Amino acid sequence: MTADTAARLARIGWAGPLPEPVDGDPSLALARVIAQHRAGYELHDGTRAFNAQPAARFLKADADPVARPAVGDFVHVREGKPPVIEDVLPRRSVLARAAAGERHQRQIIATNVDTVMVLCGLDGDFNPARIERYLVLVQDSGAEAVVVLTKADLSTEGEAAFATVRARVPAHVDILAINSKSPDSIAPLLARLGPGRTAVLVGSSGVGKSTLTNTLLGETRQATKAVRGSDSRGRHTTTYRALIQLPSGGCLIDTPGMREIKLTGEETLDGSQFGDIEELAQQCRFGDCAHQTEPGCAVRAALADGRLDPARWQNYLKLRDELAAAADSLEAQMRRKSESRVLTKALGKRLGEKYGKR
Repeated sequence: MTADTAARLARIGWAGPLPEPVDGDPSLALARVIAQHRAGYELHDGTRAFNAQPAARFLKADADPVARPAVGDFVHVREGKPPVIEDVLPRRSVLARAAAGERHQRQIIATNVDTVMVLCGLDGDFNPARIERYLVLVQDSGAEAVVVLTKADLSTEGEAAFATVRARVPAHVDILAINSKSPDSIAPLLARLGPGRTAVLVGSSGVGKSTLTNTLLGETRQATKAVRGSDSRGRHTTTYRALIQLPSGGCLIDTPGMREIKLTGEETLDGSQFGDIEELAQQCRFGDCAHQTEPGCAVRAALADGRLDPARWQNYLKLRDELAAAADSLEAQMRRKSESRVLTKALGKRLGEKYGKR
């Protein structure tokens, strides 16, 4: 790969050698999905942005939605009118949540990101439990997490809030309190967004994602709105996920505010976010300890002597129960799909025997 090609692809977040074309077809070009619309996709090849359509196989009813192109994906595209996305390259990271509704289905938030910036406002939006929920989603995504406490310039309780989050977040996760409108304040974030690097912003509506994006860009490009005074919540100003190229050379994916952050059922709580609680549970006298009134319970002892924050423990229990329910729903859904395939195959066999194969 030439230096010019490497520099061009670095502008869309590519790092490393150029991948081999599918089946050795040199007519396929490398591009990145920067937005998805009802009418198709918007791609960027490092030089220009253009619209494209997915290959027919991505649109089949039985196609896995997770396998379809998503914002952040690197793809092989074939020139034409319109250009066609032929292949999605292997993803180095995937940030996903469960889609809203009763049916279990993973919904991709962004792919191929290096850093997930979890934004939480130091106002009425402040919610450490929500930060913990985001970190559970991030810990197995393949990306690193950074907690960003916005509106530090408007808060009189910033130091106390910072200490609260620090006590509930693993030591290796950086926490930054910023004024999203100040270039000096957001400099530590900009340092993570050099050529070949990609970050995604996640958080609730009104937390300041669009304001931060504008400051990182050095210009007002994303629309912003004031939040409600009663609860500091905002209305959606970003209505779809979009990958933006920054003057620093990196890429930023802005996302709509999330009212619901559902676990997919594939996460674990024994990772970095709640690993200490899982280790405590292993120290209980009884292997089936329910951490209620059993003697020799290490969890209750940690709660009693202050080593374990009661609020963090309650959030752990809530997430544990939700994760178990999501896992049960996923298992039931997979079982129904398997049964449906068996019935469809049996029906096809009977029809073939009765009417002959076509």
